[in-house]
Amino acid sequence: MRVLVTGGAGFIGSAVVRCIIREGEDSVVNLDKLTYAANPASLEAAADSPRYAFVEADICDASALRGVFARYRPDCVLNLAAESHVDRSIDGPAAFVQTNILGTYRLLEVSLDYYNRLPSDRRAHFRFHHVSTDEVFGSLTPEAAPFDEQSRYAPRSPYAASKAGSDHLVMAWHHTYGLPVLLSNASNNYGPCQFPEKLIPLTILNGLAGKPLPVYGTGENARDWLYVEDHAEALLAILRRGRVGETYLVGTGEDRPNIDVVRAVCSLLDELFPDSPYCPHADLITFVADRPGHDLRYAIDPSRLRETLGWEPRVAFEEGLRRTVQWYVDRSDWWRPLVRRGCVGERLGLAARVAR
Repeated sequence: MRVLVTGGAGFIGSAVVRCIIREGEDSVVNLDKLTYAANPASLEAAADSPRYAFVEADICDASALRGVFARYRPDCVLNLAAESHVDRSIDGPAAFVQTNILGTYRLLEVSLDYYNRLPSDRRAHFRFHHVSTDEVFGSLTPEAAPFDEQSRYAPRSPYAASKAGSDHLVMAWHHTYGLPVLLSNASNNYGPCQFPEKLIPLTILNGLAGKPLPVYGTGENARDWLYVEDHAEALLAILRRGRVGETYLVGTGEDRPNIDVVRAVCSLLDELFPDSPYCPHADLITFVADRPGHDLRYAIDPSRLRETLGWEPRVAFEEGLRRTVQWYVDRSDWWRPLVRRGCVGERLGLAARVAR
């Protein structure tokens, strides 16, 4: 199977690409615009494989998309191309509307035209898998049941609204035009190769440097934290075995407050660097004004995925966090160029500005 992965140089996309190449059967075409959050260094493990190809292009560019489909003739599309940082969406929502809504529309149009021209045997196996977020469902109260596939859409940030719009487009193209789609909504990801503006890598790198560790509000906002390699395996399971037209929620079934996550990172840094002048690293925690519309809690019920496709996360949070901290400690060659170029914190909210 030849998989067209859009956004494959980003955090989750690169994990999917590495997973495909590591498995040793399918080939992958990675289409990525190479925005600030993309890093070709995340693809070192795949770059030399004869089953890997890279194309620098924007999913908003219909002509470029048509060229990629004509040249590589993919068997399926896994759409991970997206603007994804809530703080950035508050500062500049236009880019999120452009990529997440218009870009998805362009990709759907080109995919549908390609699908309609396929011979019947290939049409029967073609799939369009759109990857989304649990943020489209809005905010949960502490006592509320987790999100499931029947949860009502209630996005509360420009980012979440743009992803909700793209989800609706994908399902409309299935019901109206017959495009064989799959949709998945995942919880917060973490792990190696995540751009350092996100909570866990920002905490690690600021902790190593002795800088403030910014936490919004009181830190009680809770998230379901999913190790990125578990997510990659889930996405491929859905792509290969999911039922056309279905939505699958991907998460661990456990959520925890952000302050607990930050303290857990601090404990690992204390363990790894007991002689650091910044021990205990928890003393670096700095509470900052909450961001506008900050959702209180996200939680996922992944039972459909477990019961129908046999997937469940393999990496417990404690183990995944340990792996993640150690990776950032060991791979300054990956993140330090981003810091030098000023990519980290260009257009972040108050928390990252305090962190600088």
